[in-house]
Amino acid sequence: MRPTQPERGTSHGKEHENPVRRYELMLVIRPDVADDRSQVVLEKSTRTITAAGGQILKVSPWGRRRLAYPIGAYREGSYHIVLFEAPPEVVVELEHGLNITEEVMRHLITRIEHSSASRRADDADDLDVADVPPPPDDEPEIVGEFIDESESEAAPAAID
Repeated sequence: MRPTQPERGTSHGKEHENPVRRYELMLVIRPDVADDRSQVVLEKSTRTITAAGGQILKVSPWGRRRLAYPIGAYREGSYHIVLFEAPPEVVVELEHGLNITEEVMRHLITRIEHSSASRRADDADDLDVADVPPPPDDEPEIVGEFIDESESEAAPAAID
């Protein structure tokens, strides 16, 4: 007798598990929103996650920071980081809620690999935009001599 093949769509007798993944949510809230209203937006987001079976690992307020580019009339925003674990379906519901929340200027949800997730959870409070090293100097290293022939020595000098 041949062993029977499991039917398509079944998982060898096990119940289909919904994977729980680790995510990081970055919220940028308008700077003119009062602190208590910012907390309400943050609590609404965390309630959405926990109500759908997720777990909040860490909430880190980064405070008010200058934006990389203006968004509307705003040049600053109030940043918050939320580290959480949840099934993938939660992300869709969370993003829908954030898209229609007028206090949220921008948001980004990033899936975190488990190897780096524990480091990020420990370092989330320590991260700071000011800690990013400045870009290297723009002066290139001179390897050889470069002569610009477009500037002729016969050109008249500027009159002071």
